[in-house]
Amino acid sequence: MGTVIELAIFMFVIACFAFAPLGYFIYMYTMKNGEPFGDIEPHGDSESAVLNIAEKLIDKLKGILGKK
Repeated sequence: MGTVIELAIFMFVIACFAFAPLGYFIYMYTMKNGEPFGDIEPHGDSESAVLNIAEKLIDKLKGILGKK
C-alpha cells in the first residue's frame, strides 16, 4: 500500500511540473488585461519591404494601364 501512495505523490509532483507553464501563461494573461504578450502591433500595421515593393508594382501597373 505504501508504494501506491508514493507513486501517487510522485505522479502529482510530475503533473505540477508539467502544467506549470500553462499556469504561468494564464497568470500573465489575466495580469495584463487580456494581453498575454504585452502591447504588440496588430497584424498588417507594420512596415514590410515586400509590401512596399508590391505596392509600388501595383501603382506602376495602374499607371501603365491608365495611360492606354
